[in-house]
Amino acid sequence: MKVTVVGAGAVGASCAEYIAMKNFASEVVLVDIKEGYAEGKAMDLMQCASLNGFDTKITGSTSDYSKTAGSDIAVITSGIPRKPGMTREELIGINAGIVKSVSESLLKESPNVIIIVVSNPMDTMTYLVHKTTGLPMNRIIGMGGALDSARFRYRLSEAMDCPASDVKGMVIAAHSDKGMLPLTRLAVRNGVPASKFISEDRLNQVAEDTKVGGATLTGLLGTSAWYAPGAAVSTIVQAIACDQKKMIPCSTMLSGQYGESDICMGVPVILGRNGIEKIVEIDLNEAEKAKFAESAEAVRKVNATL
Repeated sequence: MKVTVVGAGAVGASCAEYIAMKNFASEVVLVDIKEGYAEGKAMDLMQCASLNGFDTKITGSTSDYSKTAGSDIAVITSGIPRKPGMTREELIGINAGIVKSVSESLLKESPNVIIIVVSNPMDTMTYLVHKTTGLPMNRIIGMGGALDSARFRYRLSEAMDCPASDVKGMVIAAHSDKGMLPLTRLAVRNGVPASKFISEDRLNQVAEDTKVGGATLTGLLGTSAWYAPGAAVSTIVQAIACDQKKMIPCSTMLSGQYGESDICMGVPVILGRNGIEKIVEIDLNEAEKAKFAESAEAVRKVNATL
């Protein structure tokens, strides 16, 4: 199993590190446009191999996509990160050109590759890859929902004062501060509704804190977060590489599901060796349906700028 990660910055390097440490891939290739940067990151990570007990080979490349040939999965993290006060949508002007070029370069060397999009605005960048490559929907996956759901579970565990491993919760719709839809109604602690442990007001606060999870970290760090995004990507990559049939919220092209078409939005999907193997439609109540539709309208406005 060969995995390429494009963009060797903080997010890309974290992706490579977590994938290597899980030890399911034979090779990870890091690609970056900055001379020697990917090679340096790869060397640094390989010097962790004996310490962290992984056998995955990590190599680096400065814009030489021939080294990515035969990749089974590719992750696109390249583009400019958010700065404090910026929305994800403000990144579209620069990142759209980068993502389009990277996708074309990847497919030239690995025509059967499954592409995972991390670059922001993530739903629109996922849509862009669909429109410019013509790949089937199962082979293009937006990472956002996996990360947002992890942040939701963190906030739930914090509110209930319990281990995160006790908690299940899902975020769907857009990967944006206003467009996320944390499904508080369905959140549980070991199968027991979260509403049994915390008040409705506290649950609503958890949802609001989840929505601004990325902006909160950007304000604290001065740039986008990288540990949780890297871990979210590695979970998606492993689900595909190991044919796990895991259900993970991801941005995917909808064709009538949830009442939407010709748009990439976060919904629960089954991930296996073929990428997205099934879109899972869950029953939303009327309020959740309205919020999903509102989120979709906002994504369409961003898509229109493409």
